[in-house]
Amino acid sequence: MRYTLVIIGTGNVATALSLLFGEEGHTIVQVYGRDRAKAVALAKRCNAEPVSDLALLSKDADLYIIAVSDNAVPAIAASLQLGDKLLVHTAGSVSREVLKHSSKNYGVLYPLQSLRAELDHVTDIPFLVDANTAEKTAWLKDIAMTVSMQVQTATDEQRLHLHVAAVVVSNFTNHLYALAESYCNKENVDFRMLLPLISEVANRIQHVSPHEVQTGPAVRNDQSTIGKHLELLQDFPELQQLYAAFSSSIEKMYRK
Repeated sequence: MRYTLVIIGTGNVATALSLLFGEEGHTIVQVYGRDRAKAVALAKRCNAEPVSDLALLSKDADLYIIAVSDNAVPAIAASLQLGDKLLVHTAGSVSREVLKHSSKNYGVLYPLQSLRAELDHVTDIPFLVDANTAEKTAWLKDIAMTVSMQVQTATDEQRLHLHVAAVVVSNFTNHLYALAESYCNKENVDFRMLLPLISEVANRIQHVSPHEVQTGPAVRNDQSTIGKHLELLQDFPELQQLYAAFSSSIEKMYRK
Protein backbone atom coordinates (compact mmCIF):
# COMPACT_ATOMS: atom_id res chain seq x y z
CA MET A 1 0.00 0.00 0.00
CA ARG A 2 1.18 3.50 -0.78
CA TYR A 3 0.63 6.63 1.29
CA THR A 4 0.63 10.42 1.12
CA LEU A 5 3.36 12.34 2.93
CA VAL A 6 4.18 15.91 3.89
CA ILE A 7 7.88 16.65 4.33
CA ILE A 8 8.81 19.48 6.70
CA GLY A 9 12.36 20.53 5.91
CA THR A 10 14.62 20.96 2.89
CA GLY A 11 18.02 19.80 4.11
CA ASN A 12 19.95 16.56 3.68
CA VAL A 13 17.54 14.25 5.51
CA ALA A 14 14.41 15.88 4.09
CA THR A 15 15.77 15.61 0.56
CA ALA A 16 16.90 12.01 0.90
CA LEU A 17 13.60 10.87 2.42
CA SER A 18 11.52 12.77 -0.13
CA LEU A 19 13.33 11.07 -2.99
CA LEU A 20 13.39 7.67 -1.30
CA PHE A 21 9.68 7.52 -0.50
CA GLY A 22 8.82 9.02 -3.86
CA GLU A 23 10.85 6.38 -5.70
CA GLU A 24 8.91 3.66 -3.91
CA GLY A 25 5.56 5.00 -5.09
CA HIS A 26 4.46 7.10 -2.14
CA THR A 27 3.11 10.56 -2.92
CA ILE A 28 4.90 13.58 -1.51
CA VAL A 29 2.01 16.02 -1.25
CA GLN A 30 3.93 19.02 0.04
CA VAL A 31 7.41 20.15 0.98
CA TYR A 32 7.71 22.86 3.61
CA GLY A 33 10.74 25.11 3.93
CA ARG A 34 11.29 28.52 5.51
CA ASP A 35 13.38 29.37 2.46
CA ARG A 36 10.86 29.47 -0.37
CA ALA A 37 13.49 28.84 -3.04
CA LYS A 38 14.73 25.68 -1.32
CA ALA A 39 11.16 24.43 -0.86
CA VAL A 40 10.46 25.00 -4.54
CA ALA A 41 13.66 23.22 -5.59
CA LEU A 42 12.98 20.11 -3.51
CA ALA A 43 9.27 20.05 -4.36
CA LYS A 44 10.18 20.05 -8.04
CA ARG A 45 12.37 16.99 -7.57
CA CYS A 46 9.56 14.98 -5.99
CA ASN A 47 6.53 16.45 -7.80
CA ALA A 48 5.14 18.08 -4.68
CA GLU A 49 3.63 21.44 -3.76
CA PRO A 50 6.11 23.83 -2.12
CA VAL A 51 4.95 25.78 0.93
CA SER A 52 6.79 28.24 3.18
CA ASP A 53 4.04 28.77 5.76
CA LEU A 54 3.18 25.98 8.20
CA ALA A 55 -0.40 27.24 8.32
CA LEU A 56 -0.74 26.16 4.69
CA LEU A 57 0.09 22.51 5.28
CA SER A 58 -2.42 20.02 3.93
CA LYS A 59 -4.57 18.40 6.59
CA ASP A 60 -5.20 15.26 4.54
CA ALA A 61 -1.84 13.47 4.35
CA ASP A 62 -1.23 10.09 5.97
CA LEU A 63 2.16 10.98 7.46
CA TYR A 64 3.90 14.23 8.39
CA ILE A 65 7.68 14.06 8.68
CA ILE A 66 9.67 16.78 10.48
CA ALA A 67 13.12 16.40 8.93
CA VAL A 68 15.10 19.31 10.35
CA SER A 69 18.11 19.65 12.66
CA ASP A 70 17.64 18.21 16.14
CA ASN A 71 17.56 21.60 17.86
CA ALA A 72 14.94 22.94 15.42
CA VAL A 73 12.37 20.19 16.08
CA PRO A 74 10.73 21.74 19.19
CA ALA A 75 10.01 25.08 17.48
CA ILE A 76 8.48 23.37 14.45
CA ALA A 77 6.41 21.08 16.65
CA ALA A 78 5.10 24.03 18.67
CA SER A 79 3.72 25.55 15.47
CA LEU A 80 1.73 22.48 14.42
CA GLN A 81 -1.75 21.26 15.30
CA LEU A 82 -2.53 18.16 13.26
CA GLY A 83 -5.39 16.57 15.16
CA ASP A 84 -5.00 12.80 14.93
CA LYS A 85 -2.65 12.72 11.94
CA LEU A 86 0.57 10.79 12.48
CA LEU A 87 3.44 13.23 13.03
CA VAL A 88 7.04 12.06 13.32
CA HIS A 89 10.48 13.60 13.51
CA THR A 90 13.76 12.16 12.24
CA ALA A 91 16.09 13.28 15.04
CA GLY A 92 18.36 10.83 16.81
CA SER A 93 18.72 12.76 20.06
CA VAL A 94 15.20 14.18 20.52
CA SER A 95 12.41 12.45 22.47
CA ARG A 96 9.20 11.59 20.65
CA GLU A 97 7.36 13.41 23.45
CA VAL A 98 8.33 16.78 21.98
CA LEU A 99 5.47 16.14 19.53
CA LYS A 100 2.76 15.23 22.03
CA HIS A 101 1.02 18.62 21.91
CA SER A 102 1.06 18.72 18.10
CA SER A 103 -0.94 15.58 17.36
CA LYS A 104 -2.72 12.73 19.11
CA ASN A 105 -0.53 10.33 17.14
CA TYR A 106 3.19 10.95 17.08
CA GLY A 107 6.51 9.21 16.91
CA VAL A 108 9.98 8.94 15.41
CA LEU A 109 11.26 7.79 12.03
CA TYR A 110 15.04 7.90 12.48
CA PRO A 111 17.26 7.05 9.51
CA LEU A 112 20.47 5.63 10.92
CA GLN A 113 22.60 6.74 8.00
CA SER A 114 24.67 9.70 6.85
CA LEU A 115 22.52 11.38 4.20
CA ARG A 116 23.44 14.05 1.68
CA ALA A 117 21.04 16.18 -0.33
CA GLU A 118 23.05 16.06 -3.54
CA LEU A 119 22.72 12.29 -3.92
CA ASP A 120 20.00 11.31 -6.39
CA HIS A 121 19.61 7.78 -5.08
CA VAL A 122 20.13 6.56 -1.53
CA THR A 123 20.25 2.90 -0.59
CA ASP A 124 20.86 0.85 2.55
CA ILE A 125 19.23 3.09 5.14
CA PRO A 126 18.34 1.37 8.44
CA PHE A 127 15.38 2.95 10.25
CA LEU A 128 14.53 3.09 13.95
CA VAL A 129 10.83 3.71 14.54
CA ASP A 130 8.65 4.42 17.55
CA ALA A 131 5.23 5.90 18.21
CA ASN A 132 2.99 6.65 21.17
CA THR A 133 0.71 3.65 20.51
CA ALA A 134 1.41 0.07 19.48
CA GLU A 135 -0.91 0.47 16.50
CA LYS A 136 0.93 3.50 15.13
CA THR A 137 4.31 1.93 15.83
CA ALA A 138 3.30 -1.07 13.72
CA TRP A 139 1.98 1.22 10.97
CA LEU A 140 5.17 3.28 10.99
CA LYS A 141 7.25 0.12 10.81
CA ASP A 142 5.21 -1.05 7.82
CA ILE A 143 5.72 2.17 5.86
CA ALA A 144 9.44 2.21 6.70
CA MET A 145 9.73 -1.34 5.39
CA THR A 146 8.51 -0.19 1.99
CA VAL A 147 11.82 1.66 1.59
CA SER A 148 14.22 -0.35 3.78
CA MET A 149 14.98 -3.96 4.66
CA GLN A 150 16.42 -2.90 8.03
CA VAL A 151 13.71 -1.53 10.31
CA GLN A 152 13.61 -1.89 14.09
CA THR A 153 11.53 -0.39 16.86
CA ALA A 154 13.51 1.58 19.44
CA THR A 155 12.59 3.63 22.48
CA ASP A 156 13.94 7.13 23.01
CA GLU A 157 16.68 5.71 25.24
CA GLN A 158 17.65 2.96 22.80
CA ARG A 159 17.71 5.40 19.90
CA LEU A 160 19.91 7.82 21.85
CA HIS A 161 22.38 5.05 22.68
CA LEU A 162 22.62 4.15 18.99
CA HIS A 163 22.99 7.83 18.15
CA VAL A 164 26.01 8.02 20.46
CA ALA A 165 27.51 4.95 18.79
CA ALA A 166 26.75 6.41 15.36
CA VAL A 167 28.68 9.58 16.19
CA VAL A 168 31.66 7.45 17.23
CA VAL A 169 31.73 5.17 14.16
CA SER A 170 30.83 7.85 11.62
CA ASN A 171 31.64 11.40 12.73
CA PHE A 172 34.70 10.61 14.82
CA THR A 173 36.06 8.14 12.28
CA ASN A 174 35.68 10.65 9.46
CA HIS A 175 37.46 13.26 11.58
CA LEU A 176 40.36 10.84 11.95
CA TYR A 177 40.38 10.43 8.17
CA ALA A 178 40.56 14.21 7.83
CA LEU A 179 43.45 14.44 10.28
CA ALA A 180 45.28 11.62 8.51
CA GLU A 181 44.72 13.30 5.14
CA SER A 182 46.11 16.58 6.47
CA TYR A 183 49.13 14.77 7.89
CA CYS A 184 49.77 13.00 4.59
CA ASN A 185 49.48 16.21 2.63
CA LYS A 186 51.95 18.03 4.87
CA GLU A 187 54.39 15.13 4.74
CA ASN A 188 54.00 14.85 0.95
CA VAL A 189 52.64 11.29 0.87
CA ASP A 190 49.52 10.10 -0.94
CA PHE A 191 46.47 9.71 1.33
CA ARG A 192 44.68 7.82 -1.45
CA MET A 193 47.00 4.88 -0.89
CA LEU A 194 45.11 4.33 2.38
CA LEU A 195 41.68 3.99 0.76
CA PRO A 196 41.92 0.21 0.13
CA LEU A 197 42.90 -0.25 3.78
CA ILE A 198 39.89 1.80 4.91
CA SER A 199 37.60 -0.31 2.71
CA GLU A 200 39.12 -3.59 3.89
CA VAL A 201 38.59 -2.81 7.59
CA ALA A 202 35.00 -1.67 6.92
CA ASN A 203 34.34 -4.89 5.00
CA ARG A 204 35.76 -7.13 7.73
CA ILE A 205 33.40 -5.88 10.41
CA GLN A 206 30.41 -6.77 8.24
CA HIS A 207 31.12 -10.36 9.23
CA VAL A 208 33.26 -10.35 12.38
CA SER A 209 33.19 -8.34 15.61
CA PRO A 210 35.56 -5.35 15.51
CA HIS A 211 37.11 -6.72 18.68
CA GLU A 212 38.26 -9.80 16.79
CA VAL A 213 39.96 -8.01 13.89
CA GLN A 214 42.03 -5.37 15.68
CA THR A 215 45.57 -5.13 14.32
CA GLY A 216 48.48 -2.72 14.71
CA PRO A 217 51.36 -1.99 17.10
CA ALA A 218 49.19 -1.28 20.15
CA VAL A 219 47.45 -4.67 20.13
CA ARG A 220 50.90 -6.31 19.78
CA ASN A 221 52.32 -4.09 22.54
CA ASP A 222 55.00 -2.98 20.08
CA GLN A 223 56.34 -0.06 22.09
CA SER A 224 59.26 0.51 19.74
CA THR A 225 56.98 1.28 16.78
CA ILE A 226 54.62 3.34 18.90
CA GLY A 227 57.56 5.43 20.11
CA LYS A 228 58.77 6.06 16.56
CA HIS A 229 55.29 7.11 15.47
CA LEU A 230 54.85 9.49 18.39
CA GLU A 231 58.21 11.06 17.62
CA LEU A 232 57.17 11.61 13.99
CA LEU A 233 54.02 13.35 15.23
CA GLN A 234 55.82 15.98 17.32
CA ASP A 235 54.80 18.70 14.88
CA PHE A 236 51.19 17.45 14.92
CA PRO A 237 50.25 17.71 18.62
CA GLU A 238 46.53 17.05 18.15
CA LEU A 239 47.13 13.88 16.14
CA GLN A 240 49.93 12.87 18.50
CA GLN A 241 47.60 13.16 21.49
CA LEU A 242 44.92 11.10 19.75
CA TYR A 243 47.49 8.49 18.69
CA ALA A 244 48.66 8.10 22.28
CA ALA A 245 45.11 7.95 23.64
CA PHE A 246 43.96 5.33 21.13
CA SER A 247 47.09 3.25 21.66
CA SER A 248 46.49 3.27 25.40
CA SER A 249 42.83 2.30 24.94
CA ILE A 250 43.74 -0.58 22.63
CA GLU A 251 46.44 -1.82 25.02
CA LYS A 252 43.94 -1.85 27.90
CA MET A 253 41.32 -3.71 25.85
CA TYR A 254 43.71 -6.49 24.84
CA ARG A 255 45.87 -6.65 27.94
CA LYS A 256 46.13 -10.25 29.12
